[in-house]
Amino acid sequence: MGLAFRVVRLLLRLRCRVRIEGSEHIPAQGGVVLVSNHISAFDTILIPYSVLATQGLQIVWAPAKVELFSTRLLGCLLTSFGAFPVRRGQHDRHAMRRMIAHMRTEKMMLFPEGTRSPDGHLQAGKRTVGKLIYAARPVVIPVAIVGTERILPHVRSLFQGRVPVTILYGKPVALQHYYALPDTKETAMAIVQEVMGAIASLVYNASQAVVTSPVAHRHPRSRGPCDGASNI
Repeated sequence: MGLAFRVVRLLLRLRCRVRIEGSEHIPAQGGVVLVSNHISAFDTILIPYSVLATQGLQIVWAPAKVELFSTRLLGCLLTSFGAFPVRRGQHDRHAMRRMIAHMRTEKMMLFPEGTRSPDGHLQAGKRTVGKLIYAARPVVIPVAIVGTERILPHVRSLFQGRVPVTILYGKPVALQHYYALPDTKETAMAIVQEVMGAIASLVYNASQAVVTSPVAHRHPRSRGPCDGASNI
């Protein structure tokens, strides 16, 4: 993982100005799920990278569509960051059990929309995510990512400068009152709607920060606890 982290850090510094805010809300231990909007394939790498950059080397597990692992290089990179294949559109019971196990004791990230947004706007969350959270009952940290959809166009041009990217972590979503309710479709849907509301609020705040914040040119330490915002 150390080599993969250094490679990703180099690539990001060449093509992006990554600003990380709110990472102090992520618990150091215990079951944690990071739930985020999804606007680019780079999100799958950026979230674990931001956790490693602010909290030190560790695994952030992530389900990813099995097609991404067909390319050997990309598959190895994703695996080194904790991604594992999931057959989308099928009832992958093995993957579901694995996700619940990770969410109970470790860190895992999920994209509740289920796939990348086609227009950058937040889509409805999938009920399955609410069901997973109900079963595992982890600490749920909302995440907003802004700017990753612009990375690939900039990679194709060497003269457009670095892309500003913001990743914003929020306070844990209060879901305890839902766990006293019966395990039903309605409960799962209520949970995921609560989660999507928290993400939507963060996406708005992160978008405003990109517009109003000055560009920082100093690189902070790459490991250890994050006090305030980090620019990487």
